[in-house]
Amino acid sequence: MKKNQLSIRTIVAIGIGAAVFVILSRFADIPTPIPNTSIKTSYPFLAVMASLFGPTAGMLIGFIGHALTDFTSYGSVWWSWVVVSGVVGLGIGLLTKNIGSLSGSLSKKQILQFNLAQILTQAIGFGLVAPILDILIYAEPAKKVFTQGFVAGLANIITVAVIGTAILAAYAKTQTKANSLTKE
Repeated sequence: MKKNQLSIRTIVAIGIGAAVFVILSRFADIPTPIPNTSIKTSYPFLAVMASLFGPTAGMLIGFIGHALTDFTSYGSVWWSWVVVSGVVGLGIGLLTKNIGSLSGSLSKKQILQFNLAQILTQAIGFGLVAPILDILIYAEPAKKVFTQGFVAGLANIITVAVIGTAILAAYAKTQTKANSLTKE
């Protein structure tokens, strides 16, 4: 087996992750006053999955999950934001791949690393990449798409900071602490 191939565990995580992303996007969004912009509960999930399974899984979960959501919700795909969902998963996965072991607890350093990674990635993704792609691909008005990107990015940053950190901390508690077994 080649070293650069995905493991079965990662492939399963991508499939399940994309499916959960779709479900959360379809049924657990909170509308905002900005047209076509909502508070997404799928991004905390994406951030956690990218942190646990790495950048490739994060990118594919975001890309596939968002594409399927758009297709099943609207009948067509808004590619600029689909790409950004993939970029967000990739960026968070890359910046948190050294987060270390989550054995028993989540340290303040790990929480800080997780949140700095998601803030930076989402600010770039939704603040710059999404609006620029909207302008280039769809000829959307700059003021409109930068407002949408700002609102979506800020909402995602807050939801990932609150919900994503809580999920990651709860997951860490389910993991066995290193050296927790002693020999009598």
